[in-house]
This record gives sequence, C-alpha cells and structure tokens, in this order.
Amino acid sequence: MATRAPVTVPCKYKTGKVLGNGSYAVVKEAVHIETGQYYAVKVINKQHMEGREHMIRNEINVLQKISQGHQNILSLVDHFETLNNLYLVTDLASGGELFDRICEKGSYFESDAVNIIRTVCDAAAYLHDHDIVHRDLKPENLLFRTPDEDADLLIADFGLSRIIDSEKFHILKTTCGTPGYMAPEILTKKGHGKPVDMWSIGVIAYFLLCGYVPFERENNIQEMNAILRADYTFDEEYWAGISEQAKDFIRCCLTLSPERRITAHQALKHPWLDNSAAKTKASNENASPEQQQDLLPNVRKNFNARRTFKKAVDLVRLSNHLRQKHSISMGDNYKSKGNQVRPVSESIEEVLKTD
Repeated sequence: MATRAPVTVPCKYKTGKVLGNGSYAVVKEAVHIETGQYYAVKVINKQHMEGREHMIRNEINVLQKISQGHQNILSLVDHFETLNNLYLVTDLASGGELFDRICEKGSYFESDAVNIIRTVCDAAAYLHDHDIVHRDLKPENLLFRTPDEDADLLIADFGLSRIIDSEKFHILKTTCGTPGYMAPEILTKKGHGKPVDMWSIGVIAYFLLCGYVPFERENNIQEMNAILRADYTFDEEYWAGISEQAKDFIRCCLTLSPERRITAHQALKHPWLDNSAAKTKASNENASPEQQQDLLPNVRKNFNARRTFKKAVDLVRLSNHLRQKHSISMGDNYKSKGNQVRPVSESIEEVLKTD
C-alpha cells in the first residue's frame, strides 16, 4: 500500500525582518499575501517549549477571549502550526515602546501621564470585566500601534496572563512578573488576582512622573522587602511640582491589602484621571501646557542615570564572577595571598567613568 503524502496548506503570510527575540520564540514582521496587511507573528519553536505547552495554550486562550474587543489591547488575528513551529499572528505595533516615545518628545507634562494611565486603566477594566489578569503590566509592554502622534497605545505580551474562573473562585499562586512591578501578594504566594494589575499601574504611574520605580533598592532582597512593606517616598527634589491628586492615586494603587486597593473602574473615577474633574481643575486654575512643569528633563535624567548604573553593576558582577571562576581554576586564593581586588564600589565608579 502506497504511503499517502502529507497534505500541505499554502501559508497565507510572508515573514520579514525580526522584531524581537525571546528564550523560546522569535517575533517577525509578516504580511498577508492576499491583502497586503502587515502583522507581527510570534514563531514558537515546539522543541524549545516541550513540557511548557500550557503556556502557549493559555496565551492563545487569553488573546482569543479579548481580541478585537478593545482598541488599546493587542489582538490575536490568527494562529496555526507546522511540524516544528507554532505561529501567533497579532496586530503589528510599529510605533515603538511607550517610554522611548516619551523620551523622543520635546516636552512631557503631568497631563500626558494622566492620559497614558487613563488609557491603561480603561484597558485593564476591560480585561478584568472578562476575568483576565495580565500580571506583567510595565512600560515595556505598552506599545504604540503606529508611529503617528495620535496612535493608539496597546497593552501587549499576554504570556503571563491568566483567565480566572470566577465560578470556581480560582486563586492564582504562581510567582510571576517583573520584580519591580510585582504586587506583594505575588511574592508571598498567598494567592492573587485582579488587584495585582492595579499595583503595577501604580508603579507605572510613579515611574512616568519621575523616571524611576518606587521600590528600587541596591539588591533584590532589599527591593522585595520594600515591596512587602510598601516602603516608598515622594522625593521632594523630583516630586515638588507633581499634584497631590497624582500622589493620592499612586497611594490608592500601592495599597498593601488587595481588598482595599483601588479597582480599575474606581481608578477611572479618581480625580486624577476623571475627565470631568480634570477639565474643572483646568478651568479653575487656568492651567495650560505652557504653565505646567515640564517633567521630561528629570524623567529622562533619572531613567538614563539608573540604566547606566545598572549596566555598571551588571558588568562588575560579571567581572567578579569570572574572576572568582579564574581564581578557583588556578588554585589561587586572593585573600590569603594578598592579591588586590578592587572593591565593588570602586569598580562601579571605574565602569561609570568609561561608560
């Protein structure tokens, strides 16, 4: 009996340049052959994902549930698989990341941050209404649909999202997300849900107003302890010109108790975000962009300084790690033989001088 040849289905897309790489996938630009419409396609290597297939199924389930439902949420357009790969076709967000767009602006005001956070809260409310928790909200996952100035801001990267089965009162207990944006209940593993997204939005709001995150510390342990205590301040040097409403909004988001933390729908009614309240305040104070404080110099300075410092610390850690490995392999003991090893603080200063 003759062996039947496998049926091949003509691919509807032609892939182009690489947009990004991950540990198990590559994201490429793709064009639909018939329509000429451009998309982004995540190409997932099945072999690399062996044993973690549930992560992909979850991402597909989440995206299918919310696709096309909100203009500020990245939509799943198509998905299919071949023998070796799985393909997720989504909107193409060609406008770049949020913070890059901010840094490219000539000026940046608190009212701009209000518009951004209002958009994110509105999208989060839509997700939560559909029992979806994103769990990794951060500036890097906020992308613009196009390079146009008035382009939609999109929430992207639903790889860590989960659909909560409200009928079964399902509680999430997996530690996930980006450390500086994690809610305390994620760290304690006592169970978490929709409120974790609001904590992250509070961190994003803080970051957008000053250029650094509230729980930034010298190491991960100190950062974790700061999150667990909600230990943060509004440094007068960078927050003197920021409204009390903005600070109150952040406090409402960075509330330790998930039950007392502000919800997405409540956030939209907060005086800092509420459109009617904002218009009333502007008319009462005769506020205009020209009269507002330009936040861009401080935000850009703080962001670049901390990025440079982090790069220096990473280089020092790598250098110390390699030096330690070399010491062990050579049977050398730096302490006992008196070899001079620069203190970490001095090493960082040297790196910063050459950066």
